[in-house]
Amino acid sequence: MKKRCFLLTAFILLLTSNLAIAQDFNENNDRWTKGWTNFTPNKTDYPEAEEKLPNIIMDHTYLRNDIVYSMSGDVYVTNGASLTIQEGTIIRCDHENPANLIISKGSKLVAAGSKAYPIVFTSSKAAKSRNSGDWGGIIIAGSGKVNTVSGNGILEGDFNPQYSVYGGNNINEETTILRYVRIEFSGNKGSNGLSLYGLGTSSIVKDIMVSYSGQDSYNIHGGKNNIQNLVSLKAQDDDYQISEGFRGTIKNVLAIRHPYINSPQGSYAIEIDGYNKELGYIKPDAITDVTIANATLVNLSDKTNYQHTTAAISTSNSAITYIHNSKISGFSDVVKFDKSYTSLAVIQKAFMMDNSFFNIHGKGITTGNATINGALDILKYNRFTESFVGVNDLFSDPKSSIVPKFQLKKSLNNYMVMQ
Repeated sequence: MKKRCFLLTAFILLLTSNLAIAQDFNENNDRWTKGWTNFTPNKTDYPEAEEKLPNIIMDHTYLRNDIVYSMSGDVYVTNGASLTIQEGTIIRCDHENPANLIISKGSKLVAAGSKAYPIVFTSSKAAKSRNSGDWGGIIIAGSGKVNTVSGNGILEGDFNPQYSVYGGNNINEETTILRYVRIEFSGNKGSNGLSLYGLGTSSIVKDIMVSYSGQDSYNIHGGKNNIQNLVSLKAQDDDYQISEGFRGTIKNVLAIRHPYINSPQGSYAIEIDGYNKELGYIKPDAITDVTIANATLVNLSDKTNYQHTTAAISTSNSAITYIHNSKISGFSDVVKFDKSYTSLAVIQKAFMMDNSFFNIHGKGITTGNATINGALDILKYNRFTESFVGVNDLFSDPKSSIVPKFQLKKSLNNYMVMQ
């Protein structure tokens, strides 16, 4: 009898604890964004460049923070060389001959900034004249696993084929260490802010901010890694695009979109592709499988402009997605499924969202198959607004120029639970 009472008490305490956690979205859990981010990069006066990087880096190279560097055109790190960048270093990236930094397979980028002294890649233009897509981006080719027929691929974009192969069998490879890095006004002509190809588990990607990308902010192709503390600010295309069998967790994610900033093809906070249709896949059980935790996905829309928004998440080609402990607001729907999800049972196996909150103006779920009924059930037990609420009415200070705050003005208990 005593044992049964103890077990019952323990269960009640555990249930109470979990409910408290599930209902607590107003904690200041965005502290990781403070001290190194910049939400008004067009107003920042950066010093002029003093030294230009060569277009081919074949030897170990160290960039010091007492020199401001420039990049013009495609800069390749090759021949197994390492490019190491000291904390606080600024790299001005040419807009006339748009710069790209390409880390070829077997080479390495070590850019370890700090909260006080982040590393900054930004446009060569003066303050108040910078635009999305002023320059290309950072492209890193790893030797980790990618789920394509050949087991590798060629970098997207018009790059030198000699340095464009990625992928392999080195699951634990370390191609990069990125910490406290800002990438501003990138995304020119098919390049994305930060492109990660075939990264292994030993690579580190943490505390990164991509602002005003003309394409995707982050583009992840295959590999296996746990990534955290990512900010995407007002990208024209997707904030986070994940494909080619990537497997891992992306934790502490912030995407801030604007209803008038979209690509003609449609833009999403998160776009997840199970495999690349052009490259095919070799293992049906190794399609993209990603967990996204502690995400805040916000479109800064209100009742005057929300009709310009899309779904927050797009998932295609049988990708598997788990959304946990997250907030989604300002979009038409939570998630859009393509025709590869052929039944409700398939959707239920491929997508799960729990302990989360959403504020949308559409139905919640859209599918590529009109015959599927009951898909809305996958949003059960998450909190939501009964009717759409504008961004300024929902959050504490969502348009702050210092650090936007996306704590709910009302306690989560004021919102309904999806049944």
